[in-house]
Amino acid sequence: MKRRTLLIASLGLGGAVLTRSATASRPDLQWRTRPLLALGTTVRLRAAHADAPQAERALDAATTTLRAVEASMSLFRDDSELSRLNRTGQLSAPSAHLLTVLREARLVSERSGGAFDVTVQPLWSAYDRARQAGRLPTDAERIEAQARTGWQQIRIDSDRVRFYRSDMAVTLNGIAQGYAADAVRATLQAHGIEHALIDTGEFGALGHNDRGQPWTVGVEDPHDSARLLTALNLDGRALATSADNRSTFTADRRHHHIIDPATGDSPPALSSVTVVADSAMRADALTKVMFMAGPERIAALARQWGVGVVWVDKQGRWAATAGLLQG
Repeated sequence: MKRRTLLIASLGLGGAVLTRSATASRPDLQWRTRPLLALGTTVRLRAAHADAPQAERALDAATTTLRAVEASMSLFRDDSELSRLNRTGQLSAPSAHLLTVLREARLVSERSGGAFDVTVQPLWSAYDRARQAGRLPTDAERIEAQARTGWQQIRIDSDRVRFYRSDMAVTLNGIAQGYAADAVRATLQAHGIEHALIDTGEFGALGHNDRGQPWTVGVEDPHDSARLLTALNLDGRALATSADNRSTFTADRRHHHIIDPATGDSPPALSSVTVVADSAMRADALTKVMFMAGPERIAALARQWGVGVVWVDKQGRWAATAGLLQG
């Protein structure tokens, strides 16, 4: 899964304190925090309940959910569903987790004209092999990898997933952490949790923090990690970021892990994109759609998808969609 991106949870997770309008505090709530390693990153869950043992039980259940998502979608595990699909080109009896993510990926791919495409793994592999050799892929290597991509080349049935082309491979690094945040949020709610912040590398929120205030997240400057550009109030929504300063193939960040399936290279205009949406899975996928679109088209796309966006260009200039920074 992709490494944690440019976000700092402002309360309860050790980041800068950036808050907005306060609500009534609940001194009866018992807060519990659960840090763990999952999805290739450090995950941190913070939840409250009037009954402390119930809060712990809810966090136990959330941990089980995370492990199930990891077992389904990790590229680091040879026994994961995704690894088995990539090895053989087909997978029988896929889990509900995997089906949900693949179907969302297909929807976003279709609506975005392929700007989001989980089949870019061959391109990522080509860049990574070239990086290890101290170079970029040749045109021939890039074209060969592109020939093994295409979101339309996956058949998704309830009992089977398979590739239509040989030597394809899927990466869910651009959507799985968001899905994990959504799945954990649902698990916590099912166990009676009304107030929580979920950090799986992307963020989900419930209710308020331990100060009785809305959960607020700071967006880092990708050109200066010590600087926050702005703060976003989640209000029960989810937030995801993709950026060019994580998992780069060249020192100048021109070539990085976000790859445009149409060109076989990283989009040139942006350094980071943050999306705020009702679903962390949707927000996660849409960060890549916005990256491919570039700054001129983001505002229109945000309206079409009904989301808020903050973006930073290669020169360090940043902007946000109308209304996102209010309230």
